[in-house]
Amino acid sequence: MNVEILARIQFAFTIGFHYIYPPLSIGLGLVMVIMEGIYLKTGNKMYEQMTKFFVRVFALIFGIGVATGIVMEFEFGTNWAVYSKYVGDVFGSALAAEGIFAFALESGFLGVLLFGWNKVRPGVHFFSTVMVTLGSMFSAVWIVVANSWQQTPAGYHIVGEGLKARAEITDFWAMVFNPSSIERLTHVWLGSFLSGSFLVLSIAAYYLRRKRYIEFAESAFKIALVVATVSACAQLFVGHKSADVVAKYQPAKLAALEGHYDGSKPGDLYLLGYVDQKNKETHGLYIPGGLSFLTTGSFKQPLTGLNNFKTEDRPGAVNFVFQTYHLMVAIGMFLIALTLYSCFLWWRGKLFDKKWLLFIFSYSVLLPQIANQVGWYSAEVGRQPWVVYGLLRTSKALSQAVSAGSIIFSLILFTWVYLVLLILFIYLLNKKIKHGPFDEENLDHSPRHIEMADTLA
Repeated sequence: MNVEILARIQFAFTIGFHYIYPPLSIGLGLVMVIMEGIYLKTGNKMYEQMTKFFVRVFALIFGIGVATGIVMEFEFGTNWAVYSKYVGDVFGSALAAEGIFAFALESGFLGVLLFGWNKVRPGVHFFSTVMVTLGSMFSAVWIVVANSWQQTPAGYHIVGEGLKARAEITDFWAMVFNPSSIERLTHVWLGSFLSGSFLVLSIAAYYLRRKRYIEFAESAFKIALVVATVSACAQLFVGHKSADVVAKYQPAKLAALEGHYDGSKPGDLYLLGYVDQKNKETHGLYIPGGLSFLTTGSFKQPLTGLNNFKTEDRPGAVNFVFQTYHLMVAIGMFLIALTLYSCFLWWRGKLFDKKWLLFIFSYSVLLPQIANQVGWYSAEVGRQPWVVYGLLRTSKALSQAVSAGSIIFSLILFTWVYLVLLILFIYLLNKKIKHGPFDEENLDHSPRHIEMADTLA
């Protein structure tokens, strides 16, 4: 493999592993705010204990997320020096804003969130929970703004030529509110809410299947189900708006997402299939003209196809973009169906009667994670061959001195370190879940809690 492919693989690996954790912390933070808010309103100690339990889970996720995120910043300088120089003014502003307005807020209140129980008033602790959650959401704001600028650059001008060229901000707010930032940020937030809420649903379903902490699990399940249902349904509309932005500003990416080659024909909407890149054909089950209808309102309107672009200006891995995008959509539709069906059972008073449904929810935590990952893959690979769309090609953004051997060596090291971190994370998370939300000294002597105590791991 050449240096470009290896550098892209290394960055994709590190950011993919890191991106397991921020969505979980954002989504879990929102669920914790709701849980603690219910405790303040009702005075029910169970919701206080519920919040304490998920705060411990949140702390584990936050710690691993911070540790895995640092590596990417170094990769900008080692593997992507030309890129770093080119976008330094833009990224520097966004990352500085993240540090000042997001990470400082989140980490500043994290100590109160973790250790402030019984040391500060309940209202003050709730405020810290809200601030930590807002900090994690603000962190996503600046990262998505920086990435969205790469997709749809705005508020800049180019200074210098050749290898000395770089983008300078001329309008900070135009850079922040570039054409794709709002839709993409909302899309990321909703995906994060799904990740966090399905983590809670998975843990609660696990307890219910084993008849442990029944009252606790049922209450946590219902809170998370509301968040998951609203987020899943909203994601359908936000995803559509995001696709409209892609259609307007990145037509080559849109064509790759649906494997649309012939620009003289309407775009079909594929439910499943594959792209034959050699023969420039797409096969599968599709709605004729469906993509054209979603984009223009007409089933017969021709759409710009990949054949309208020079070969060097098209995404290289069209089938990969096609498959990852459709997998994201399929998971999204499944989550909508799953949550709406569960809400229907809740309304009928039969939410916890079906063992097969609880079994699905026990492992459902994987689905939003997979959707988040493949969604980013389709967005980033679909942007190729540009690292900054229409301005800087990926092949030109590499460090001039980096070698394939050094990238392979560091990638092997990263793989081992991240594998250890993943095993450690799964082990500690599993240990916290099996231990359960209650300690012996926190239980009263009601029959309900005696049953809970008897089943402690």
